[in-house]
Amino acid sequence: MYREVSKLILYRNLGEDSILRRLSEIFKRFDSCHYRSEELITDIYREVKAILDLATTYGFDKNLWHNYLTFVLVTNENSFSLTCEKVGANDGTVNHFARNDFQAFMNLFHYDFRPIEETLGIDCFSTLLEYKAVVKQERMYNKNVSEKVRALSDELAAAENVEQFFDAVVTFYKKYGVGMFGLNKAFRIVEKNGEPDFVPINNLDKVVLDDLTGYEIQKKKLIDNTEAFVNGREANNCLLYGDAGTGKSTSIKAILNEYYDRGLRMIEIYKHQFKYLSQVISHVKNRNYRFVIYMDDLSFEEFEIEYKYLKAVIEGGMETRPDNVLIYATSNRRHLIRETWNDRSDMDQELHRSDTMQEKLSLVYRFGITINFSKPSQKEYFEIVRNLAKKYPQITLSDEELCAQANKWELSHGGTSGRTAQQFISYLAGQM
Repeated sequence: MYREVSKLILYRNLGEDSILRRLSEIFKRFDSCHYRSEELITDIYREVKAILDLATTYGFDKNLWHNYLTFVLVTNENSFSLTCEKVGANDGTVNHFARNDFQAFMNLFHYDFRPIEETLGIDCFSTLLEYKAVVKQERMYNKNVSEKVRALSDELAAAENVEQFFDAVVTFYKKYGVGMFGLNKAFRIVEKNGEPDFVPINNLDKVVLDDLTGYEIQKKKLIDNTEAFVNGREANNCLLYGDAGTGKSTSIKAILNEYYDRGLRMIEIYKHQFKYLSQVISHVKNRNYRFVIYMDDLSFEEFEIEYKYLKAVIEGGMETRPDNVLIYATSNRRHLIRETWNDRSDMDQELHRSDTMQEKLSLVYRFGITINFSKPSQKEYFEIVRNLAKKYPQITLSDEELCAQANKWELSHGGTSGRTAQQFISYLAGQM
């Protein structure tokens, strides 16, 4: 194993914490015959546990060794994989080095673990090759990543030569990309050593736009803008504003589900993280994806100045916003920043109160598209309730009974809205 890992060129940067790197060092000690069995077994079990932990995180099954090696291939960002992500494997000398690495990975795919198991009296590697995972709920792992890795793993295991292996990996890179941006739909930002770090979001809402009853004009505006964006045409930043619970956030989540397969990714960022916006954009501007930076429930009080970071990033800063980045925000406030009567009053002590107004309105003006989601009428509310009830076969009430109970519910639960309707249906389904 050490011999194969040492042959890697493009994929050489596995990291010091790489399971494959550490296993290769263990097998080097085994081949040298200078080892103590107890220590070697302990080190092997540590790496086997790491593979099992990874398998649990990503829902791997059957041949965990193949799944792990495939995971290494699809997450390793190097000059070859990043180029393939954008243009595929064009003719070039780099392909020679890639084939060298893929031959090493093919050998690792079919590595014979029997000598070390027989010598040490262990069977952990054989168990990994024929593993039966405990069935897990989807929210416990990223099913989207798991399915892609396992499918490619089966294809690579069946490859008869390095050319088939090469074609399978390159096709995957071109179709899905490489690294965490290639595999995952959405990310949140966390601070790590004073710098922004991307963390994939595993448990995404599977909502699609058809699940949102009504608001056809609003959805069409959002679809048209996103369609232009993913197709590389000019598009605008979007602000979805209006009453609470009307589907603003749901619409943006649905857009991600609709356009993920066409290269759309989403980065969720909170108000206190706006100071990192420039760094986040710089990190993704050269990737072959379209990124929507998502800001939910955006609003600012008078004393908050974070909106100034946002203004500079959207328009006004020295650096032009990349073509592959847009900002989609939701808010209950039309103008985002809290206004007071003093902003308009002649009694205000500031001499140029019109400047104050312009300062507070300038942020919203930098969103090229603003879409209003207003509270539904009683008739629209009942239509939402009826559509939601169709998803729950245990709800057998007639339309008249359903609407009568929905009317009682909304009177004591915040009025008519899509959120109120969903809460009512969830309650009703639970009771039945």
